[in-house]
Amino acid sequence: MTTAMGAALRRIQLGNALSAFGNGFTVPYLYVYVAEVRHLGASTAGAVLAMLAISALVVLPLTGRAIDRRGPLPVAVVGTVSAAVGSLGIGLSSTEPAVIASAVALGAGIAVIQPALATMIVWCSTTATRSRAFATQFFLNNLGLGIGGLVGGLLVDTAHASSFVRLFAIEAVMFLVLGAAIATVRLPRAPKVADAVPTEERAKGAWRAMFGDRRMVWLCVLGFVLFFACYGQFESGLAAYATEVTRIAPATLGIALAANTAAIVVAQFVVLKLVEGRRRSRVMALVGLIWTVAWMAAGLSGLVHGSQVVATVLLISTYALFGVGESLLAPTVSPLVADLAPASLIGQYNSAFALVKQLALAVGPAVGALMVGHGMHVAYIAMLIVCAIGVSVLALRLGRLLGPAQDQPHRAVALPPQRVEAEPVAATV
Repeated sequence: MTTAMGAALRRIQLGNALSAFGNGFTVPYLYVYVAEVRHLGASTAGAVLAMLAISALVVLPLTGRAIDRRGPLPVAVVGTVSAAVGSLGIGLSSTEPAVIASAVALGAGIAVIQPALATMIVWCSTTATRSRAFATQFFLNNLGLGIGGLVGGLLVDTAHASSFVRLFAIEAVMFLVLGAAIATVRLPRAPKVADAVPTEERAKGAWRAMFGDRRMVWLCVLGFVLFFACYGQFESGLAAYATEVTRIAPATLGIALAANTAAIVVAQFVVLKLVEGRRRSRVMALVGLIWTVAWMAAGLSGLVHGSQVVATVLLISTYALFGVGESLLAPTVSPLVADLAPASLIGQYNSAFALVKQLALAVGPAVGALMVGHGMHVAYIAMLIVCAIGVSVLALRLGRLLGPAQDQPHRAVALPPQRVEAEPVAATV
């Protein structure tokens, strides 16, 4: 069984890495392609980006129930087909209705894929191996995105729309490769998900059961702050602050993003060895401290007017520190969602957390761009420092609600059975 689980997990991870590679071809160029190459204007490009988020918000509340009733595999395959159709559609669209409809299909497909893949990884891992499995997925995602972005930059030519069609076609093919890879996986039934397909009656009470779990509610609040204060600022508030306040060149912003990816790729497995066996809540609290330092560095970069080199180094350091924090989160947050979930609601919990992430990614850029755009630079940095400190406070508070099996699973696995079984379940109300 362990060998079968390992083979299935490797196939899932490989397909996911190739999908990320294809996604990297188009992510940096979507706005420019719609607004300038297809001559549809900035408002249409903004609508396309909005549709990616809105379609995700629409389908995610339904995705968890579908995963728990039908299993993650068919849901993931449907998601890959939708994403492939949407990606190719964007590449071929020359009118506003067509490109927006394609964006809806792409956004919905990607949104469905994420919790379905997370559930498949849970099925193919154990409590002891889950952190490494999710860390590997995060590492391969970032590596694939980085390499795809670099290769896409070599192929793209803004003077020829056909070069962008090629990029979107490659992305569509990679989504289909992911679908083919997971369609041939034989999912084992790990003990954690022994009854992973619930009855209709249990599915109806899924949301009520989840909101009754104080631990999951706290984790969702923590997750919103995490994604709002980091991922939600990369392409909006922080990028605007870097160019308008720190006054770095757009090309240097690309170097800062590369520093973020490099920090993740270099640190991921080093960090994994350091955090395995330690309390997840304390690791997440450490992330808050690291990001507090990162936002302080960003703030200082806007105050150093005498030396542009120092300001640039501080800004790049901000992105690198975010990467270190992300590496700490990868083996902690997603596995914790899985370990909190009842066996029959793993898909529901994964989808709910993905919905929280999507909400943060929708609100974060809007708030960041609005504050920086209106000259509220000091308030912007202060707000995010408070958010980073809040991550540490929320993580420590969550830690008091968790039992050993959720907060320190490696230690819990090593305990005698009677001690693990005796852990209190008072966190659910």
